[in-house]
Amino acid sequence: MFGNLFIHSRFLIDAHNAVFLKPASHRFADLVVRHFDGLPARSRVLDYGTGADVGGITAALRLTEPDLMLADINPDALFMATINAEFAELSSVARSIQRPCDIDHDFDLIVMHPPFMIDFGRRTYRDGGSLYGGQLSLDWGMDGMSRLAPGGRLVMHTGASVVGKRDVLRDAFWDAMPASGFTLDYQLFGPDIFGEELSNPIYADVDRIAAVGLRIERVP
Repeated sequence: MFGNLFIHSRFLIDAHNAVFLKPASHRFADLVVRHFDGLPARSRVLDYGTGADVGGITAALRLTEPDLMLADINPDALFMATINAEFAELSSVARSIQRPCDIDHDFDLIVMHPPFMIDFGRRTYRDGGSLYGGQLSLDWGMDGMSRLAPGGRLVMHTGASVVGKRDVLRDAFWDAMPASGFTLDYQLFGPDIFGEELSNPIYADVDRIAAVGLRIERVP
């Protein structure tokens, strides 16, 4: 993405801890760049659920003095992400954590690209949990808010199931957001992705899956 090289898992992707890139990875990198305005040259950046570290590297290369942390529960992801950061000539710290709020300091920028599919195999790179696959996106977003410095922002690319013409993830975020102290910008990238999945009985209630991006900012 944007001239960078990333190692990742080979196809076919069937391993539980696979780490791979896809067209959405480019959309994720583009989203990070588009929400980069106003960040200080010396910023703390967290790439949570880092995978191959697309978001973290894209952000850190645009900073004069980046302080980059890579976090994931998948040891294979942390291994590959660290190599990719080194190849990009970036210093980074890798952490194995369960939730963003487990980290003991705040960040100017948090980037996330969580899994968002319904997956009975519960594969780490694919399963988004309940809320028609959106629960992990909601949990990561709400947890990440607690680790934003004043004026800091969280940028996420994910997918959202549309059920009965209702974007269930968007509604869940609006319901969960605090009444003050934070702003939410929720954007539609693509109205219909992974259409082939809808023939699976586990998606019987889902009209379509949308590609979405969101930005949560902590008010200074």
